[in-house]
Amino acid sequence: MENKTKVDEVVTLVFKAVALAMAVAVIVLGALGTATVATQVTLLGIGLFGLAINSLSQGERDEHPSH
Repeated sequence: MENKTKVDEVVTLVFKAVALAMAVAVIVLGALGTATVATQVTLLGIGLFGLAINSLSQGERDEHPSH
């Protein structure tokens, strides 16, 4: 049971890190002027997807704490 908890914590951390990395990438690429708006929106979409998956996963764990 403890291993599953550790895996869940790592997955949560990875999704949050991906979201943060995408946001930072958009800021840097925007400041450098090297990315199109379409690219920036795509990167932000990837980050938002990671946060959404994390949020859904967190809600599932809250509903079923024994898993």
